[in-house]
Amino acid sequence: MSDLNIVTYGSKVLRKRAEDVTAVTPALQRLADDMLESMYAANGVGLAAPQVGESVRLFVVDVGRDDGKRNPLVFFNPKIVAATGKATAEEGCLSIPDVWAEVTRPEVITVHALDREGKPFVIENADGLLARCIQHEYDHLEGVLFTDKISATDRLLNDGRLKKLTKLARAAL
Repeated sequence: MSDLNIVTYGSKVLRKRAEDVTAVTPALQRLADDMLESMYAANGVGLAAPQVGESVRLFVVDVGRDDGKRNPLVFFNPKIVAATGKATAEEGCLSIPDVWAEVTRPEVITVHALDREGKPFVIENADGLLARCIQHEYDHLEGVLFTDKISATDRLLNDGRLKKLTKLARAAL
């Protein structure tokens, strides 16, 4: 069982641009494995290293569990190199519990990254939940949260919850 804690809204690490990974080390591979375990335990589909207090350019996703089989993907130093179209859908975040809102993002993307072994890979023309999840987790590496992209109405509707989460994060310091 992973002992990683998912940090919540209001934690400073969530607003910081994550550092590039200079080499995929055994320690970083272990972090990726632990992140996957924490993501599964929280019933998430993606988790970025800043969400577990580590400011490195790493995230994990698994959106292919409809058939019960896991299909984890590990992304070190990802770069979104192409994005087209627009799609709007409801998003939530493990670091922002109980907050859901509509977010518009590019519909189709191409991403370059290093895998768990440090080998380059490309996902071309990702769409649907995979594209949305990659973009959401990539934003975490940039210090951007999905709540930065929601409408003023959704922000107002969720303001009380966000203030409460900020207060709890500050109390935990």
